[in-house]
Amino acid sequence: MPRTKIYAANWKMNNMTTETAAFFAAVGDRCVGVNDREVVVAPAFPYLAQAAVLARGKNIVLAAQNFYPAENGAFTGEVSLAMLADIGVRTVIIGHSERRHIIGETPQQIREKVAFAQKKGFRTIFCIGETLPQRERGELFAVIDHQISTAFDDNLTCPLEGLVIAYEPVWAIGTGINATGSQAQEMHEYIRRFMEQRYGRRDTTILYGGSVKPDNIAELMKMPDIDGVLVGGASLKAGSFMEIVFWDR
Repeated sequence: MPRTKIYAANWKMNNMTTETAAFFAAVGDRCVGVNDREVVVAPAFPYLAQAAVLARGKNIVLAAQNFYPAENGAFTGEVSLAMLADIGVRTVIIGHSERRHIIGETPQQIREKVAFAQKKGFRTIFCIGETLPQRERGELFAVIDHQISTAFDDNLTCPLEGLVIAYEPVWAIGTGINATGSQAQEMHEYIRRFMEQRYGRRDTTILYGGSVKPDNIAELMKMPDIDGVLVGGASLKAGSFMEIVFWDR
């Protein structure tokens, strides 16, 4: 079956009220009527509600960068899926390397988020990727196996379209260094085969992330197992992000 092409913007801790308004104003109606690709934008929490209003009628899906896996309660500083649903957000990012390596999220915490998102019917963009030392030691495939299996073994209940995997080599995130098309393809092919053999999900949508820019998007998207991209810095401005989204037009 054909896999959805997804172009996702992860703004991380960037873009405030003025920048958010300017982004959606500059995008305008460019995504309206587009049905051969999906555009996703993940603003920081304080600006999700603003973005939800600005994105109406623009054929842009909003995502949250994080959430806490509980209905509600005494979890100071956290955000629930019910709160996200209340403003129209139904897609969440889980397992981003910055949350693994900087915030210190454990495999068990990530697994709990995966389970809770599925229980509540949210789509997950699940991030995986190796560090440079892990790659240099030849551990890259073992790292990917572990990140996927600890999250999904006996814990994968959503329909096929409810899970998107984003392969983001940690050494390429925010460094200006990106994996070559062939390096990315090798890992995407491996991930696809792993998902098929372990879970029977060969047609899982798999994105690439890591210093994606307008000047390397064509090389990446021509690879057979790359179904889209998760973009950081180049997604903060509408101009560069739209160049990536519509790279082939």
